[in-house]
Amino acid sequence: MALTRYTLRQLEAFVAVAEQRSFTGAAQRMGLTAQAVSQLIAELEAIVDFRLFERTTRRVALSSAGQHFLGPAETVLRHVQAAEIAASDVRNQAAGIVRVGAPQVLAGAAIPAAIGAFQALRPRVVVRVKDLPVDQLVDAVTAGDVDLAVGPDRPTGEGVQGTAVFDSRWVLWCAPDHPLARSKQLRWTDLHGHALVAAGRDHERSVSQMHVNAPADARVEPVDVVDNVSTALGIAAQGLAATLAPAYVGVVARPLGLVLRRVVEPETVRTVCLYRSTVRTLPPAAEAFADHLLQWLPGWQKKDD
Repeated sequence: MALTRYTLRQLEAFVAVAEQRSFTGAAQRMGLTAQAVSQLIAELEAIVDFRLFERTTRRVALSSAGQHFLGPAETVLRHVQAAEIAASDVRNQAAGIVRVGAPQVLAGAAIPAAIGAFQALRPRVVVRVKDLPVDQLVDAVTAGDVDLAVGPDRPTGEGVQGTAVFDSRWVLWCAPDHPLARSKQLRWTDLHGHALVAAGRDHERSVSQMHVNAPADARVEPVDVVDNVSTALGIAAQGLAATLAPAYVGVVARPLGLVLRRVVEPETVRTVCLYRSTVRTLPPAAEAFADHLLQWLPGWQKKDD
């Protein structure tokens, strides 16, 4: 027997009559006339090919066959109601899975804190964080590996849009007893001759590009490049080198005892962006989380910049 022969309205009428023990009562619950409910039951009985109710002038009772059919019918309606609730949650951005890519500090500090604030409002949305190098953020969005990505500004090309979220100064982090820590503010020429460690090729390129046109004796070049900013900060904490990084990494740097020193003339600012696809429609939950990040992250940055 093809399931498509049943209608949900017929099953709803059957369960309503069974529970109300009355066509009139079922009609009131469904917002129909008693005649319309009777017609739905007659149609369903024609499909199942057995009588669902024993009718007398005084009462309506389930037939023996109807009693066996009631449980499965109620199960179908429960699943349909659950599906409708799920669909409503998706429409209202209240449920779903969101995949977000971010580099180490943002993935380990900012994004989890943003998730906590977001799930207080939408507890059924699951947000999964993927730790990605800066130079892989845009590619991950392009490939569909993540719905959203958050990180320093990068070229996007076609298919990905970057939206500025906040700006963060590019600063020097060093141990309190490091020679560069003696000044509250530094010029780029002051860094010449001091060991600097860069975190990842993106940081190395950023440092080099800052002064590509500077005189040879004023250029700043890292003496070492490590994969993760936590490693660079750990090296700096031991006084083995200083590192240049955005001020927002203070959430990791300060617990290590590192101090921030501004580097000016010129002062360099790095923009953190939210990346999303322009060729794929974001799921409603991801759209809601994107809006949340755009509003929430600037406040987080102010506390650690």
